Amino acid sequence: MIRRLATFLLMALAALGSGGCAAVALTLFGAGAGTAAGTGVGYTLDSITYKTFTVPLTGLTTATLMSLDRMDITVLDNQETEAGRTITAQAADRNIEIELDRLTTRTTRMRVVARRNWFVQDRATATEIILQTDRTLSTNPHLAASPTPLTGAARAKGR
Repeated sequence: MIRRLATFLLMALAALGSGGCAAVALTLFGAGAGTAAGTGVGYTLDSITYKTFTVPLTGLTTATLMSLDRMDITVLDNQETEAGRTITAQAADRNIEIELDRLTTRTTRMRVVARRNWFVQDRATATEIILQTDRTLSTNPHLAASPTPLTGAARAKGR
């Protein structure tokens, strides 16, 4: 018990004494942006979960809604935005915000934030929504079909 307390105090002192040195704080607490092992899902420092899919916006929207339905998560709103689409949903005491940003006609970035309250974010639920959407795309490959035919340049490159 004393050893745990001493370790905690040393970590707290190191974090306070780092004078804003993010490298020390990130190393101590493991809060760095990165990728979950084997999932291809990225995180920012404030627990926003994201992934880029090689899927058109319409296909990713459909896959996301199918996944939320399979997970029994209630969709509250689904609106088109200038950048793509925003879906808000609710699961128990968690508010979920999903942003789908069209990067190209065939590439869409998914950003998920699951909040329990104003301060507590649930990265596990956000990650699961992305993983389940990826699973939906795997079992429904027609959703990833390109909405537009290949251009002459892409055809010439054999894509």
